Amino acid sequence: MRIFTCTPVAFGGGPDFFARDSGLLCRGFQAMGIESRAVMPGPTAPEDEADLIRTEFSNLESAKWWRAQELNGVVLYAWGRPRFRKVARAIHDAGIFLVLNQDNGGLVSPLAGVRDWFAEQWILAGQGRGLGAWWRFFQLSMRGLSIGLLLTDPLRAAHLKHSDVIACVSPKAAVHYKRLCRIYGGADLEERIRVIPHAVESQFRFDGGIKRRQIVCVGRWNDIVQKRPWLLIEAIGSLLLKDQELVVVIVGSPAPSLLDWHDDLPEQQRERVQIQGRLDRGELAEVLAASQVFYSPSAFESFGIAAAEALCSGCSVVAERSVSMASFEWFVSENSGTLTEDHDPQAHVFAIDAELTAWANGERDPLRIAAIWGERLHADAVAAKVVKMVRER
Repeated sequence: MRIFTCTPVAFGGGPDFFARDSGLLCRGFQAMGIESRAVMPGPTAPEDEADLIRTEFSNLESAKWWRAQELNGVVLYAWGRPRFRKVARAIHDAGIFLVLNQDNGGLVSPLAGVRDWFAEQWILAGQGRGLGAWWRFFQLSMRGLSIGLLLTDPLRAAHLKHSDVIACVSPKAAVHYKRLCRIYGGADLEERIRVIPHAVESQFRFDGGIKRRQIVCVGRWNDIVQKRPWLLIEAIGSLLLKDQELVVVIVGSPAPSLLDWHDDLPEQQRERVQIQGRLDRGELAEVLAASQVFYSPSAFESFGIAAAEALCSGCSVVAERSVSMASFEWFVSENSGTLTEDHDPQAHVFAIDAELTAWANGERDPLRIAAIWGERLHADAVAAKVVKMVRER
């Protein structure tokens, strides 16, 4: 059996690519004994792994080229975007089983649910923080209601109709896509939707050991609108005042505001906040395995791979309940976390404190959390789900 993954964008093809998304799923197929390679356009680069195929973009739009690969299946990471519909059509026309990965929360069109779609545009614009956010909200809304409905939606529908399976990364995203696909193509298209989450590396696991009273936060902290470092600062600052044992580890490139805040903390609090910067995968796995709680102050996430890695490492998750955090309702569903209902910092403090209390009272079982989510999210488990679909075609 031969199943390839494909990303029609010229990303780097080194170890980082094979640590997540289409590259990691390729590794998952290989772990099962399935012959698999990842396909991308662009010139070959020195860091490219040996099992990456680089080719001309025109080949990705050629049924003849795909037919020559002699494949049983392809998982295409093209986000349902109209400009990649010819790639999906070429794979379909080559007679290959096609899984279309949708890396989002499902609210890609007003047709997926008008009220929730407007709520997401508000979040994406910055939730009214400054006059610029109001202008961005207006622009996003007008674009979706004009070009989106008249041009993007019909072309996205054409893209999705080439699928055998439309893969949504969370159950909530699947609900939105079912509504959307019912409009796009009736019951036939709606029935192609499946939940296939993003894969997690097997090194993110928990086989026993000490879990410290420790919170870990992972993000690109310079992304002010999405990652909301200001919210992290306020929430963690309040927790440090009330909890003298708490340790906080902040991973990822820090925003200047985060560094300034850390420098200004009283010494006793500063010693309990570790700003680690970027860590390699093994180092991050060690931090997660030693922590109790993963906290995400994000305003939106298409999936939340860092949270998924934390769950596989036996952490519970705290985040905000939001239409733009679709995966997180799923992530906390196995006695594995708490969601706050508000983006007020004190609401986040209350949720984190409640989660730490649950750990202190023995209400969280890291071995159980890691086992449940590892069986769902580890790369070989996600790959096995796809293989089963290909075999049952």
